[in-house]
Amino acid sequence: MGTPEFAVPSLQALLDHREEVVAVVCQPDKPKGRGRKLSPPPVKELALAAGIPVLQPTKVRTPEFLEELRSYRPDLMVVTAYGRILPGPLLSLPPLGTINVHGSLLPKYRGAAPVQWAVLNGDTETGITIMQMDEGMDTGDILLPGSLAIEPDDTAGTLAVKMAALGGRLLTEALERLKEGNLPPHKQDERLVTLAPPLSKELSAIDWQKTAREISCRIRGLDPWPMAHTTLEGKWLRLFAPQIIPGPVREAPGTLCRADKTGLTVATGEEYLRIGEVQLEGSKRMSADAFLRGRPLAPGLRFPT
Repeated sequence: MGTPEFAVPSLQALLDHREEVVAVVCQPDKPKGRGRKLSPPPVKELALAAGIPVLQPTKVRTPEFLEELRSYRPDLMVVTAYGRILPGPLLSLPPLGTINVHGSLLPKYRGAAPVQWAVLNGDTETGITIMQMDEGMDTGDILLPGSLAIEPDDTAGTLAVKMAALGGRLLTEALERLKEGNLPPHKQDERLVTLAPPLSKELSAIDWQKTAREISCRIRGLDPWPMAHTTLEGKWLRLFAPQIIPGPVREAPGTLCRADKTGLTVATGEEYLRIGEVQLEGSKRMSADAFLRGRPLAPGLRFPT
């Protein structure tokens, strides 16, 4: 059971490992683009290419869907970013239960956006946890964790790609150990629980009085969605590719101190931040250098805090 690109390596790992995948469950196709044409989720595309039946229920809490799943007689169900809370009768349907490829080192970052919050909070390490699912929000027993370093230039998007690949590798290891009877569950330490709630556009506005490090984490954690922004002449200016420039700050936070081919260097509450890429509302994302060639900005300009 999985839907977005993050779940594709998990399914691919099962196929490469020659597991018998009897069915794949995805969210329904959604309209995309200007034409609003229905587009299949990435996991569905891989499943169909592999000749696997695909189920796309609009509701998972129905007797009809439970019976449809039961007809496939699964030994085990694997969930990676399916996108819905699953009921107890469904989770316990297979004899071996249901396991989840979760995007954090539990019990840290239970919830919908664990990858993004790890970057937003400035963590230097995250990982994947293979866990036994129960009816709670990521509260099940830990089966197999694996850690991953967060690089200084990682965005939520680039980190998710690396974590998804790690998830596929850990999943196959977990299945091998499960077959050997060598995958003992471990309870989560409730004292260490932190939450990763869904992202919202309210997080996007940059407060230049924050430190350069905090703003860098905000920009990278909200890339590719919902994207951090400041404002320029009444329009949103989305910011990407931040780089912290050490040094004491003499200008007021939000002051543009330098604008050239290296980027836009802005004063913050502590140190400077150089922005390498931007996207003005209604335009495409581009390098700061390309943006400045079409719209020069003079040092001294003040972005609102």
